[in-house]
Amino acid sequence: MPNFINDDFLLETSSGRNLFHNYISELPIIDYHCHLSPEDIAKDRQFNNITEAWLENDHYKWRLMRANGIHEKYCSGDAPARAKFMKWAETIPHAIGNPVYHWSHLELKRYFDIDILLSPSTAEEIWEQANEQLAFSENSVQGLLRKFNVEVLCTTDDPVDNLEYHRKIKGKDPGFMVLPGFRPDRALNIDDSLSFNKYLDGLADISSSDTESYDHFLLALAKRIEYFARHGCKISDHSFTSLPVADFSLTNIRKIFNKARSGNKINAEQAGKFKIAVLRELATLYSLNGWTMQLHLGALRNNSTRIFKIYGPDGGADSISDEKQAQGLAALLNSLDRENKLPPCILYNLNPSANEVIASMAGNFQSCMPGKIQYGPAWWFLDNLEDIEKQLNTVACYGLLGRFVGMTTDSRSFLSFPRHEYFRRILCNMTGRRVEKGLFPDDKDIVTDMVRNISYYNAKNYFNF
Repeated sequence: MPNFINDDFLLETSSGRNLFHNYISELPIIDYHCHLSPEDIAKDRQFNNITEAWLENDHYKWRLMRANGIHEKYCSGDAPARAKFMKWAETIPHAIGNPVYHWSHLELKRYFDIDILLSPSTAEEIWEQANEQLAFSENSVQGLLRKFNVEVLCTTDDPVDNLEYHRKIKGKDPGFMVLPGFRPDRALNIDDSLSFNKYLDGLADISSSDTESYDHFLLALAKRIEYFARHGCKISDHSFTSLPVADFSLTNIRKIFNKARSGNKINAEQAGKFKIAVLRELATLYSLNGWTMQLHLGALRNNSTRIFKIYGPDGGADSISDEKQAQGLAALLNSLDRENKLPPCILYNLNPSANEVIASMAGNFQSCMPGKIQYGPAWWFLDNLEDIEKQLNTVACYGLLGRFVGMTTDSRSFLSFPRHEYFRRILCNMTGRRVEKGLFPDDKDIVTDMVRNISYYNAKNYFNF
């Protein structure tokens, strides 16, 4: 009986196997959106055990452990590392069908050459074998990135970050690029005036600017964009449950800003107007700097007060929202497009019922650049075999599959890079299956170029890495 993660894992046809093994498997990785720690990379962290490398800050796994009835101390809490790993081993056999089951065993195979399935009966053996290998210097954080042929990695960074660790990484020249990504969500979150004012005080300090007025606030953000650009940033990132449709004047936005800056409560309508106003200003600056703007749409965050009190945001209590996306997104993109201020955009969608909505919206605003507006890769809850195929099919049906910029991990784990292999296998399998059904041409040059471009070259050219 072949091992679960064998050479032809997920590859059902000879055409798909040929594409993956002969043309795709050795391509470098460009991971243009992740949540990995620049500090860990700069310090070339050596993990003490697989729990640190695998379960630390990984809310994907925490959600499954909670669903298995595991106490929170073994998820986000302070239980010993070995005990946490054993609880994960109790959980994983019940996760068959979840992409984390595939990812976990692909990661065990690729990082540690472990072929056996993780379970309570194998946990001790896997714990010892993985920890033994993690102790080797070549399996430090930088070593792991080199092992997987990571060429470019873009982190997610707040405008008030001084990018100290990015400078240190660049100074060491580790053999790959780590570039900052500009994520100004906290600068837009005017809903909580107390947190907003505290944040603006920090923004004032880091930018040596006055943030007491709306106009000076925008200048402070512009300074941070300039600073990030000097450190190699090419990409921004924003998260919205949905984009509001908002009409406003500059005078109105200044009043809303002053109200919040005075510590007064802002209602939802005012907050929506402010966020869209600032987003338009930022998008204009992104366009001037040649940056790509990423919009992550459709996550309903921090649903569990209990988990939020224990861990804070990103603790695994987020879910798919059912809010509508079309009108707000159309209004934003159109307002920028008609003034020639629309930067390249990647539109991530978390609700599969909106796949066609987002993909068709991207087609409205294409101009002067191949694939300028991208329907982004299957993200978060949709990063599974079925939904990756749906996303690829939607791109093909509503746009140009051959211009798609491919996969990114969106991960907090340094063991996550086999997800690129997972995506590439699914891409090759789907392509090979359609070739053999006569739906795609049986032309080696055409299909080979397409899957190679999607896997690597499109992203390299799109972001000008």
